[in-house]
Amino acid sequence: MSYVFNLLFLSLIFLSQSSYAVQDKDYLPADTTYLPAVTTPTQALGSEVGEWHVRHDQLVSYMRTLAAQSERVSLVDIGRTHENRPLVLLAFTSAANQQNLANLQAEHIASLNGKSVSNSPLIIWMGYSVHGNESSGSNAALLIAYYLAAGQNEQIEQLLKDNIVLLDPSLNPDGLSRFAQWANMHKSRHLVTDPQNREHQEAWPSSRTNHYWFDLNRDWLLQVHPESKARVAQFHQWRPHVLTDFHEMGSDSTFFFQPGIPSRKNPWTPQENVELTDALGQFHARALDKNKQLYFTQESYDDFYYGKGSTYPDALGSIGILFEQASSRGHLRDTANGVLSFADTIQNQVTTSISTFAGALANKDGLLAYQQAFDNNTLKLSKKDALTGYVVQEARDYTRMQDFLTVLQAHHIDYWPLKRDIEVDDVPFKAVSSVFIPVQQAQYRLIKSLFSTRKSFDDNTFYDVSNWNLALAFNLQYAPVESKVDFDTNRNFTGKTFQSELLDKAYAYAFSWDDSSAATLLSRLLKAKVKVQVAGSPFVAQTSQGAVNFTAGSVVIPSAFAQPENLIGLLQDMSQDLPITLWSIDSGLTKQGIDLGSRQMHNLSLPKVLLVGGKETSQYEAGEVWHHFDQQLELPLTIVDLDRLASLDLTNYSHIIWVNGTYKNVSETNVKSLSSWLKDGGVLIGQKNAVAWFADKGWLKARTKTASDIALAFDSKGLQYSDLESFSAKQRIAGAVFTTNLDVSHPLAFGFEREALPMFKNSNQILLRPDAPFITVAKYTDKPLTAGYAAPELQDLVANSAAIVAHQVGKGRVIAFNDNMNFRGTWQGTSRLFTNAIFMASFINVPG
Repeated sequence: MSYVFNLLFLSLIFLSQSSYAVQDKDYLPADTTYLPAVTTPTQALGSEVGEWHVRHDQLVSYMRTLAAQSERVSLVDIGRTHENRPLVLLAFTSAANQQNLANLQAEHIASLNGKSVSNSPLIIWMGYSVHGNESSGSNAALLIAYYLAAGQNEQIEQLLKDNIVLLDPSLNPDGLSRFAQWANMHKSRHLVTDPQNREHQEAWPSSRTNHYWFDLNRDWLLQVHPESKARVAQFHQWRPHVLTDFHEMGSDSTFFFQPGIPSRKNPWTPQENVELTDALGQFHARALDKNKQLYFTQESYDDFYYGKGSTYPDALGSIGILFEQASSRGHLRDTANGVLSFADTIQNQVTTSISTFAGALANKDGLLAYQQAFDNNTLKLSKKDALTGYVVQEARDYTRMQDFLTVLQAHHIDYWPLKRDIEVDDVPFKAVSSVFIPVQQAQYRLIKSLFSTRKSFDDNTFYDVSNWNLALAFNLQYAPVESKVDFDTNRNFTGKTFQSELLDKAYAYAFSWDDSSAATLLSRLLKAKVKVQVAGSPFVAQTSQGAVNFTAGSVVIPSAFAQPENLIGLLQDMSQDLPITLWSIDSGLTKQGIDLGSRQMHNLSLPKVLLVGGKETSQYEAGEVWHHFDQQLELPLTIVDLDRLASLDLTNYSHIIWVNGTYKNVSETNVKSLSSWLKDGGVLIGQKNAVAWFADKGWLKARTKTASDIALAFDSKGLQYSDLESFSAKQRIAGAVFTTNLDVSHPLAFGFEREALPMFKNSNQILLRPDAPFITVAKYTDKPLTAGYAAPELQDLVANSAAIVAHQVGKGRVIAFNDNMNFRGTWQGTSRLFTNAIFMASFINVPG
C-alpha cells in the first residue's frame, strides 16, 4: 500500500513539473520528419524546450552544434556584447547554396542597384528577443533552427532550395542571460501561477535591458551599443526582404502581429510596405486560427520610429514585422485569459515564424519586385526634393562631430567635405570643419528622417519619440541647402589636426575644454594622481608655438605642484588616442585674462560620485548616467539602491545623482542626512521628477507646476468617449526637441559657444523660472518647439520656463536638470552639461 502511494505521489510530482513542457516535435508541423544525425534541442539541453528558460551559452552552443552537423547551416560570429557574450548569425539554405553563399549575397546586393538577377533568393531575417525578459522568442529560435537544419518536408525543401533564412537567435544576450537566471532560480517544482510570486516579479533593473540598462530596441538607429553596431552592419551586408522582431507584452494580452495602426506609420515609409506586411499577416492569421489562438492587429502599436527593429528595415526597402506575445514571465502564470504556460508562449512564436516563411514564399514575386525597385524609386523621389542636401559643421568639438559621422557611416549615408567655405542663411560654414550630405543617394528616406523638423503628423499619438534629428541631438550647426554645393568626393573629411608639444621643464601644461574628450583626459589624469587646476575664466598664455587662447574650463597642470614621475610620458600616453592638443606654457604671467596663479584657478581632485538607483528610479536613466560615466568619462561611479541609502556615510561622496523617480518612500532620516551633506559641501544633481522632489524638500529654490495645473490648460468640452485616447495623448510629450537659451558664461556651460541649445523633452514637467538672478542656467525660448510633436497647450506652458537651475546651498551646490541630459546615450549636446556638473560645480557661487 505504501509503495503504491509513493508511486502515485512521485507521478504527481512529475506531472506538476512536466505537464506544461512540450516535446520538440510537438511544437513543429506534424508533417515533418527529421534527420536523425542532427541533435535535437532536448538532447542538447537535457530537458524539453520550455521546461526551463534557456541560457545564452546553451543557445549559442546548440547553434554551433547545428552548424557543425548540418550542411544546410553556416554560422558567423558578428560581435561581442558589453559582457563579452558572442553575437551569432546563422544562415540556413540548401547545401548547394551554402557552397555559393558569398556569391548569392553579392548578387543580391547587386540586384538592389538595378542589375537584374535571375532566380533571386529571398533573404528572410528572423530576429528574437531584443528584450531579455521577453524570452519566448529565443527559446523558439532553438526549435526553428532545428526545423530548418534537420526538418524534411516539401515546405522546407522549397524554402531552402531558392532562399536564405538568417537567424539571429538572441538580440540581447546579456539581458536574456540575466532573465534566464532569474526565472530558473525562482522556479518551484510545483509551478506557482500567482503573478505576485517572485518568479514573475523581477528585481530592479529588469532583464528587458542590456548591460547598461538600455532598451536595445531603440538603438538600431542611434548605434550606441556593440549589439546594434554588429547587427546593423550585417543588415547592410544582407539587405533582407523581410525582417522579423519577436517580442512579448503584458500577460493579460493575447498575440499581436503587424501591420499596426495604419495612421501611425512613418511618413517616409511607402504604402506598398504596409500592403505587403498585411499580405504576410494573412498567413499569421490562418496559422493562429488553426491553433484557436486569440490575436489582434492594426491597433496599439505603431510603425513610426525608425530606430526599432521592426521599423528600421522599412526605411531601407525591407519589410519589418513586429510580433508581440502575451508573456508568462516565468514558467506558468494566471492571466485574464486563463493559465498561460511558457510553452504556450514559445508555441505562438514558433507558429508565426513558420507562417512568416509561408507568407514570404507565397508573396516572393511581390517582395522581390518591391525591394529591387526601392532604391531606384527612392532616388527618383530624392530628385524631386527642393533640397540638394544638408551642411553640418562643428569647429571646436572634434569628438562630437566624429561620433555623428560614425553614425552616418553605420547607415551607409554618404557625406563629403566641402571644397570651399560657404554661407547658408547668413551662417558661415567653414570647409575645414563642415561636411555636406547630399539627399540624392540610396538612404534618402533615412536622411530626411534624421534631419526632420516636422511638428505635426496625420496622427499625433505616439508610442515612442516623435523626433530623432541627429544633428540636434549632437548640437551641431546645420542647415538645409537648396543651391548646388561644391563638395569633394575624392577625399575623406579629416577636420583639424592635433599635435602636442610637451617640453621638459615647462612652467605648466594645459589643454582646452572645447572638445568632449577633454573630460576623458581629465579623468585619466586625476586617476593617475596628476594634480590639475581648472580655469574659471579665459586666458591667453604664451607657449612654444606662440600665444594660445584658452577658454573657461581649460585644464592646467602646473609644474609647481608635486607631480608623478615621468609626467610628460603620462600626458603623452593618456592623450595619444584623443583629439586633444596639449600645450607647454612658458610663464604663469598671461598675455590676457587670468594668470595661472589666479583664485579663479580651482584645484580639482578625483570626484567620488554616487548614483541613486533601485526601486522608485528609472532603470533607463540610471543606465544612461552609468554608461556616460563608464564609456565617455572613464570615471568610476558608485551605484546604490535607494533602500540602502540610509546605511551609507554620505561624507565619502562628493556628488550624488538622482534620476527620474518617485521618491515617495525616502525617510525623513535620509532627507536630514542629505540636507546636512549638501550644506557641508556636497553637489546634489537631479533630473526630471527628482527636480520636483528637490524643490519639495526645500533644497532647490524653484518650483514645478502641479499636474492639476497642467491639466487645466486642456479643454475637454464637447469631447466623446472615443476621443479619450487622443485627448490623453495631447497631455504628454512623448519625445520632442525644444530649444533653450543657454547662459554660455555659466560654469555649467563651459565648452559651449552658441546660446541656442536643443534639448530633448519626454515629460510634461514644467519648472518655473525662479525670481532670483543668476541661478537659471538655461530657459526655453518664446517658441521652443523645434522638432517633433507637442500640443499647443504644452508648447505655451514650456515657453520661457526653466530648463536648468543651479545655486549654492550652504557650502554645497544643487543642480537641477528639468529634462534628461543623457537621453539614450545619444544627446551629446546636453550630456556635456552633465559632465560640467561633475567637474565645474565649484565655480557656482550664487546662493539660492
